[in-house]
Amino acid sequence: MKKLFVSGLFLLLLPMTSCSLDMSGNTSKSSTKEVKPLVTGAIPDQDPEKLQRQYTKLAAYLQKELGVPVQYKPVTDYTAAVTAFKVGDLDLVWFGGLTGVQARLQVPGAEAIAQRDVDEKFHSDFIANKKSNLKPLKDIADLKQLKGRTFTFGSESSTSGRLMPQYFLEKAGLKLTDFKGEVGFSGDHDKTIKLVEAGTYEVGAVNEKVWLKRVSAKEVDLNKVQVIWRTPAFYDYHWIINPQVKQRYGEDFTKKVQNAFLKLNPNVPEQKEILDLFQAQKFITTKNQNYNQIEEIGRGIGKIK
Repeated sequence: MKKLFVSGLFLLLLPMTSCSLDMSGNTSKSSTKEVKPLVTGAIPDQDPEKLQRQYTKLAAYLQKELGVPVQYKPVTDYTAAVTAFKVGDLDLVWFGGLTGVQARLQVPGAEAIAQRDVDEKFHSDFIANKKSNLKPLKDIADLKQLKGRTFTFGSESSTSGRLMPQYFLEKAGLKLTDFKGEVGFSGDHDKTIKLVEAGTYEVGAVNEKVWLKRVSAKEVDLNKVQVIWRTPAFYDYHWIINPQVKQRYGEDFTKKVQNAFLKLNPNVPEQKEILDLFQAQKFITTKNQNYNQIEEIGRGIGKIK
């Protein structure tokens, strides 16, 4: 009985040791290598729990479409996302305009391959606590009314939460030293909304899509905070893929990943859920050159050297 048990255990372990029979009937180690996962990531621009759900569902979809293991790996902040992409810990990353440029400049051959339909004409919102008595602004020149107010951006490396809002403030003739005290950097858009809602800062700059999503979910107290200005349009979020994937999965793999995004269909329930989480109707193609303005502005404020 003991011999039978040992034999059965041996057979169960065979697949784990990757053994096979050679032509002479002897066992030999298989030459088949385990496929390394495609590791995805994203700048942490919102609440981490919300992002975990969003990117886990996307990873499952990509794994099915691409035929390789796909893993979502969260990062601590925007800079960590860029660094992880640079050293090869992340293969495919959802970057904002600025972080995308920063990442590509450090990884020759990196490509911007897809963005949401809303990302080629993206906007930031300036929001204000209602106790500030600030009224909606008509144009860029009216931003001068914010002088002497307390103000917070999102992350220091956020395109919609810092780079473009600062650019428009400077176009209005405002310097960061014109605000009351030091400007804040909340870390992400959700935190910016909460800080302005609480009155910790009178005014803040946020990603318009995050604002609308939180308002729709009734997670914002509109009796306390309101939008006072919407910026002109600019290019923002996009997927960037590391060239190392071609060595691992083949020369055509980048195109396969791009096609997987373009294929997302709002008429397919599980795919619609992913699109809804991204607040998009569809994904469209993009290219590195679309972010030339972002690079120029980034160099101008010292975020790109």
